[in-house]
Amino acid sequence: MGLWRLAPISIAISKVQKLSDPIILLNGLGPKTAEKLNSIGIYKLEHLLFHLPFRYQNKTKFTPINQAKVGEEALFELVIDRIEELPTKQRQLLCYLLDKDNKKLLLRFFHFNQYQKQAFSRGDLIQCFGEVKIGRYGLEMYHPEYRLVSKGQSSLIEKTLSPVYPLTSGVRQVQLKKWINIALDAIKNSNMVDHIESMSKNSMPTLRQALETLHHPEEGENIEQILEFKHPSQQRLIIEELCAHQLSLLLLKRQRKNQISNIFHIKDNLSGALLSSIKFKLTKAQQRCISEINIDISSAQPMLRLLQGDVGSGKTIVAVFTCIQAIENGFQAAIMAPTEILASQHLQGFSKYLNPLGINIAYLTGSQSAKDREEQLNIIRNGVANIVIGTHALFQENVSFESLGLVVIDEQHKFGVHQRLSLAQKALKIPHQLVMTATPIPRSLTMSAYADLDCSIIDELPPGRIATKTIAISSQRKHEILDKIKQVCNNNSQVYWVCTLIDESESLRAESANKTHDFLQTNLPDLSVVLIHGKMNKDEKSSIMDKFSTGNIDVLVATTVIEVGVNVPNASLMVIENSERLGLAQLHQLRGRVGRGNQSSICILLYQPPLSTNAEQRIDILRQSSDGFDIAQKDLELRGPGEVLGTQQAGVADMKIANIVRDGYLLKHAGYYSQLILNSDDSKQLQLIRRWIDEDKAHYANA
Repeated sequence: MGLWRLAPISIAISKVQKLSDPIILLNGLGPKTAEKLNSIGIYKLEHLLFHLPFRYQNKTKFTPINQAKVGEEALFELVIDRIEELPTKQRQLLCYLLDKDNKKLLLRFFHFNQYQKQAFSRGDLIQCFGEVKIGRYGLEMYHPEYRLVSKGQSSLIEKTLSPVYPLTSGVRQVQLKKWINIALDAIKNSNMVDHIESMSKNSMPTLRQALETLHHPEEGENIEQILEFKHPSQQRLIIEELCAHQLSLLLLKRQRKNQISNIFHIKDNLSGALLSSIKFKLTKAQQRCISEINIDISSAQPMLRLLQGDVGSGKTIVAVFTCIQAIENGFQAAIMAPTEILASQHLQGFSKYLNPLGINIAYLTGSQSAKDREEQLNIIRNGVANIVIGTHALFQENVSFESLGLVVIDEQHKFGVHQRLSLAQKALKIPHQLVMTATPIPRSLTMSAYADLDCSIIDELPPGRIATKTIAISSQRKHEILDKIKQVCNNNSQVYWVCTLIDESESLRAESANKTHDFLQTNLPDLSVVLIHGKMNKDEKSSIMDKFSTGNIDVLVATTVIEVGVNVPNASLMVIENSERLGLAQLHQLRGRVGRGNQSSICILLYQPPLSTNAEQRIDILRQSSDGFDIAQKDLELRGPGEVLGTQQAGVADMKIANIVRDGYLLKHAGYYSQLILNSDDSKQLQLIRRWIDEDKAHYANA
């Protein structure tokens, strides 16, 4: 009988000797627990190795009571003096301990059973570990970890520091420690490939050394360094993880370069006509970006280029020149925007430039009438429309193109990769793609989240632009702004007043757009004050924006629907209500709606006191800087990559150990290794990627 019962255990143990084994083979780990571990990226034994501790406990030696520090954890070996049960409303079990000098420590249990109480006996030797507190009668511990060593229980003493792991619901610390230790043992019997060791001639620890150090650091290890993520063992893993993410994107880039797209022969008939018709000179940065794009689209390899620049830097005209090359080569171009307001702005901008050249533009949004929609679908389908501008409606099934050759995605981070793919799949051959963002992206994010894209940067503003002055005013001084508004409007300029809410909210201390609209109408009776917000229908919003653009509205009270794309050069004053509730990038985007003409402009940040430290930092940064790239970097540092990138590009934010804000200084090293591994064996590349990137996210950019 005993042998029969032991057999399954020996089989289970033999099954978990390889790191490639699924975790379900671990003894005591069922399907439900496996599912919970899968949710945090643990599928195989190897993945357990990269689930690292977030702190450590020191159980390597006993602490004398007279050396114990309140608020710190300590391990004691003492004798039980007496046991007492308090008959209070909330029962308590008190266990009084003594050392050889009769110094006392009290163990206090709020939850206990009769068996536990009876197990404690006067004179027993007990080891206990926990946080030391100060009580009425001296030092105490609440619910410590303990062993009754005089009753034969195993000692709490450990050879190395004890790891404490981040948990998921339903998984206990003791279970996770046991399974991770099995994975650490399995390294000895598995061929764990160290991708960096063989090519590195520096002093970095090997992968195995790094993992063993971080899971079980020796007592003399530099724990401060580990807590600051500066330990060589952590740097070794961080570099490899960053390398895996970059490698996955570089492989996608290489894969795309092996595909075939249409070759655009660069012609200057239409582009020359456009150049002579516009009333401004392109900046050197714009000319450079157009040249980089032309090199890409004149190749058989499909272009995937990121065009980024600060607000007002002139990305739209660069996109227009790109579309012209598609049209000159007999292809259609599609421009996709995240909102109807931005799509409408593009329609106006592109029409202004291209209608005089005889280029037909179709427009497609979700709110069109069935008749309008059908008309637009027909001219797209039969090729009458050279350019198609729209929102998410563009990638719906019933939209078909005669000859789609170029796709332009505006505000790339607001679209999921699958959306970009579904639009690209409407072309007979893979189309060239230009993705634009009005939010400058820090270099570390570009390297990590957009490594599969070639990048063009418009790093100068059109000549004659005057920097917008930014000031911060408490909302208690709101009335003082009224005189400034009158002055601006008397000078034939216009005003934006932005609110974060449409209607009043009981839970948020923020002024609503409706309430602000009423306030301004009452106090500025001689001015035209109009409200616009996202809940209005398309026709209402278009009508209001047209009137504002033509100067028939003095003050536009708006929600953040006007964040991107709106271009009214005559607007010279922007008031942002409850500015403390918005992120740096969003505030910078809103501020960019003014300062587009040749007059000096002001942005007033109204805030609700008292300000949090974080909000104060954001407002100060905005007051001091108008450089979008500098602001984007500081926004990244304040909010982290997950917030800045948004959910569509969340893969970078979900790294196991690396953090691109904290570890940006290691990106160059990671880039070096990713290029070397890119030229190595395909199986090694895949092995490295799967080690660090969850199978369901490999990868978050697949287009």
